[in-house]
Amino acid sequence: MRKNPENRMPILGHFDELRKRFFKSALAITVAAFVGWFYYEKMVQGLAAPVCDLKLASEKLADSCGILYINGVLGPIDLKVKISIILGTLLAAPVWLYQLWAFIAPGLHKKEKRNSIFFVLFAVPFFAIGVLAGYLVLPIAVDVLLSFTPTSLSNLVRFDDYLAFVTQLIFVFGIAFELPVFLVALNLAHVLSGKSILRPWRYAIFGITLFSAIFTPTGDPITMFFLAGPLCILYLCAGGVALLVDRSRQKSKS
Repeated sequence: MRKNPENRMPILGHFDELRKRFFKSALAITVAAFVGWFYYEKMVQGLAAPVCDLKLASEKLADSCGILYINGVLGPIDLKVKISIILGTLLAAPVWLYQLWAFIAPGLHKKEKRNSIFFVLFAVPFFAIGVLAGYLVLPIAVDVLLSFTPTSLSNLVRFDDYLAFVTQLIFVFGIAFELPVFLVALNLAHVLSGKSILRPWRYAIFGITLFSAIFTPTGDPITMFFLAGPLCILYLCAGGVALLVDRSRQKSKS
């Protein structure tokens, strides 16, 4: 891409770069989705576990499994495609996280790019930890929500709706756990100092709580606590790491 004399990419160049990064990410997700296609049955069993043990129900030759059901003739194939894409997105996380950083990195100097390479190394495990945390919270969230069902009524849940709920929960946790990685990456890129990260800690904690309240699909205080609590700790840890980096820079200059 041609740059102007000030070594800045023109606005159309940014759109073209974004298109390329998006295409590479989509291609990686599509390829990884084929893996999800073959592991469809195991994925369904794992996702349905908080509501019903599908494997146990199959062994007992049960006609149905608790309250989950699939609707329509196209329901099964539609569900298989959705689950394949979800698993593909999770498996392709290293690629699309790298593409995200690669889109941001051109605006940084060469030294900042070298220092900020840690983003790619830490973003993937933090995303995976967040997804795992969301999956572990899932049974608690399901129990809390289903507990409001009146004893005189049955609550039938379409698996498509349940899948959307599960997907939102685990991806919110996964993306939220990227907060410390972004903060430290911005510190290494000389965009934020440790003091500037920690100084507005009251507003940061309020923002984390507000984010948890808005984006958790349940809205119950228990799930919000399991998201907001670790995020507050990660935020403070990221600020501490940034302070150590700043102190190390000052020593190297003196």
